[in-house]
Amino acid sequence: MGYTHLMTPTPASAPYRLLPGAEDSPVLLHVPHSSRTVPPEVRRGLLLDDAALARELDLLTDAHTAELAALATALAPHTPWRFVNGLSRLVVDPERFPDDREEMSAAGMGAVYTRTAHRAPLRPDGFDPAPLLDRYFHPYAEAMTGAVQDRLDATGRAVILDVHSYPARPLPYELPPTGPRPPVCLGTDAFHTPPALLAHARAAFGDAPDSDLDTPFAGAYVPLRFHGTDARVTALMLELRRDTYLTEPAGPTHAGLTTLAKSLAGLVDRVSG
Repeated sequence: MGYTHLMTPTPASAPYRLLPGAEDSPVLLHVPHSSRTVPPEVRRGLLLDDAALARELDLLTDAHTAELAALATALAPHTPWRFVNGLSRLVVDPERFPDDREEMSAAGMGAVYTRTAHRAPLRPDGFDPAPLLDRYFHPYAEAMTGAVQDRLDATGRAVILDVHSYPARPLPYELPPTGPRPPVCLGTDAFHTPPALLAHARAAFGDAPDSDLDTPFAGAYVPLRFHGTDARVTALMLELRRDTYLTEPAGPTHAGLTTLAKSLAGLVDRVSG
């Protein structure tokens, strides 16, 4: 491209990591919910005892998705970039809107959760989320925005592949109606998921039928700076049903992990060119 592109390094103290890929790769694997880590100062504000917190983390953590993304990265001919959250979604959920636009706020699971997966109290009534948003949510959003801008500057486009997992059986927090729960759910955005990206995903994951689109979860994460305005940023959410690669709720992986990693690596390869 005629110049050397310099990436801003991730601060050593940051609770997230931007892991470099090939300089000419537009692909960013985003892994937001793989961690179980809750800092002590945040833990003190949760109403759950240790056993209940462990159970909650089992239910809400997208277990082993960072491992899956790492394996896919190692297998992909074109090395993607990875943005990995190092904190549990019980600290903040970086993929929620931090304001009234967030529909999951109705279930107490906006950017800062106040209810558990079973809709029991997680934080006290009247809890002020602002300090957590300032300390964790906004810096994360700024860093993810920078990572996408970095790919735009280097390659002229950015492809966000959002790596998630979900339980085989619905949890009480899921807003109705509850749709089919296919092995792989492809979450789409009307503006940021073009037909070509969807076709690549269907091919990589075994020609997933239309019933696998946006069910049981819909949408795809794009930082707000680009959302609905910059078509150079494309995005797809990959929701992998947990029983296809681990022993639920959050137990050890089995051979399905490698199968899914190979499919993800194939998708990365397809969209990298």
